[in-house]
Amino acid sequence: MTTAPTRSPASGPDAGRPGTGPNGGGANPDAGPDADPAAGPGGAPRRLPLADRAAVRRWIGAFVRGEARRLTLTFGLFAAALIASLVGPQLLGHLVESVKNGTTAARVDTLALVFVAILVGHALLARAARTQATLLGERVLARTREDFVRRVLGLPLSEVESVGTGDLLSRATTDADRLNESIRQAVPRIALAAVTLVFTIAAILLTSPLLALGLLAGVPFAALSTWWYRPRATRAYERLLAEEAEVLAATHETTRGAATVEALGLGPRQVRRHGAAVDRVVRTRQRTTWLQTVWFPSLDLATMVPMALTLLIGGLAYQRGEVGLAELTAVVLYVQALGEPLNDLLTWTDELQIGNAALRRILGVDLLPREEPRPPAATDGHVIRLDGVGFDYGTGPEVLAGIDLEIAPGERLVVVGASGAGKSTLGKLLAGVHLPTRGTVSIGGAPLTTLPVGQLRREIVLVTQEQHVFTGTVRDNLTLARDGADPAPEPGGASEPGGAPDSAAAPDPVADALADAALWDALETVLLGDWARSLPEGLDSEIGPGAAPVSASHAQQLALARLLLSDPYALVLDEATALLDSTASRRVERSLAALIEGRTVISIVHRLDSVRDADRIAVMERGEIVELGSHDALLAADGAYAALWRSWDAARRP
Repeated sequence: MTTAPTRSPASGPDAGRPGTGPNGGGANPDAGPDADPAAGPGGAPRRLPLADRAAVRRWIGAFVRGEARRLTLTFGLFAAALIASLVGPQLLGHLVESVKNGTTAARVDTLALVFVAILVGHALLARAARTQATLLGERVLARTREDFVRRVLGLPLSEVESVGTGDLLSRATTDADRLNESIRQAVPRIALAAVTLVFTIAAILLTSPLLALGLLAGVPFAALSTWWYRPRATRAYERLLAEEAEVLAATHETTRGAATVEALGLGPRQVRRHGAAVDRVVRTRQRTTWLQTVWFPSLDLATMVPMALTLLIGGLAYQRGEVGLAELTAVVLYVQALGEPLNDLLTWTDELQIGNAALRRILGVDLLPREEPRPPAATDGHVIRLDGVGFDYGTGPEVLAGIDLEIAPGERLVVVGASGAGKSTLGKLLAGVHLPTRGTVSIGGAPLTTLPVGQLRREIVLVTQEQHVFTGTVRDNLTLARDGADPAPEPGGASEPGGAPDSAAAPDPVADALADAALWDALETVLLGDWARSLPEGLDSEIGPGAAPVSASHAQQLALARLLLSDPYALVLDEATALLDSTASRRVERSLAALIEGRTVISIVHRLDSVRDADRIAVMERGEIVELGSHDALLAADGAYAALWRSWDAARRP
């Protein structure tokens, strides 16, 4: 893949962050434990922060203001359904009283028909309310995920690289789903339950204040058990979400880095890591289940005890003539009806706690430093220079130490060394993915830290062995990296993101033809033209999951075509063909040959097939460049490079 485009990738096996393997460095054997950007103390991924309660309140306020009309409609429908449900017991009480007093059959039939009509009306209103709540939840889910992706894309690349993949993925998927469930189900159910309780208790008091005394017996069971349960459950749910993210990280990184796991014999370690993460989730779930085994029976007692007392008090009061049969029947039905809203109120509040924990995790991304806008920096040429560069991941010794290097425009530099020598880390520093912890990396005399992202990507781009196919058409995938290659907007449409809508714009066939010609030229250059023409709609064919499949080699070639359109001055190639089979690798290498012509190229390699063609070779050991020179000069020096060459040459001989 490349670092040029920045859009949300399609979901699926390729939907991870760049360079994610079992050690956080992709399926690159160079990315050993020392090079894990996601590692925290003890080798565990660094977790993203949690937002505070004030941020949650601000989000809720913005949500209520933005969805005021739909919220009003939803709660209005729920309120209408509630009122219909409260009329039923009163009507049934009158029906019982009428039968006792010897009413006519016509009156009984009329009351029964009205009762049935109320039940039907209640069902229709409740269904309409649930439909509106579902639509509201889906809107919030879509907006939450879009905002989350937008926030992540606004982070510095080094910050994205430094956190665990599972944490990011779980916040964008599982946590967003839980927030959706809370809004779609918990919020309306809690509001409905609370209003139902208030209205029902009010109806009991109006019907018979004497019989309402039985309700007091349930208060201790509900209040004391909830007071005990709530803080313990909140902590457990926050811990559970974090631990489930670790399970996702272990699964995702092992799957994505399967080649590294197999090559380095890391299978048993990854199995132990995954098993330990699952064990932690199981223990936390057991903890939450135990808490619920105490809380739920207490809620049952909060409704069963008042019911028993109401029957007892009602029976005695009826014998004394203090209440009538209609009042007793209505109150008993009301008390019985209290059980469902009370359980809903407390159990859905429990679900809301999970949603609150999920929302704190989603909003926690806002606490990370953002990529601040920078004005274009003045550069003098395209010389790449490293002066006293050192780098560490903040959890151990330096991965790179005191590197001084100058790369001339148009030069081809090959970086070699044993696994763990720091080659991939050096490539990420050159591409601006990571920033040095000491020293400076500059292009044309301007430090990388002063270059805005757009200018940096026009100067230098990292190409790794991973490939992403982004959801959309072939055209979409190609034009991510270069606005100038985009076709003209359609009439009445909007320009590219960040541009202003132009409703008066008319299609320009000449501009469209030129844009398409540039796209086809790029595809032809990377030997992908025939493949694109074989698709049903050419450039406008949908590709990726659920559409036309794209092989690994074609995905890599598509990324290279995108690079041609973005036209950077320099490339960092980090084993760009390492994960492909020999046939696909040769095809992509031919595409690379067209891409690197006339550009500065820094190639990070393990196979030494093409090192003879390099202008210079840099040999790395333990984070330092120990040798630098041409192939012949380094062989003559008989040092580290000569030993690597002899070892590789002997290994490839039959």
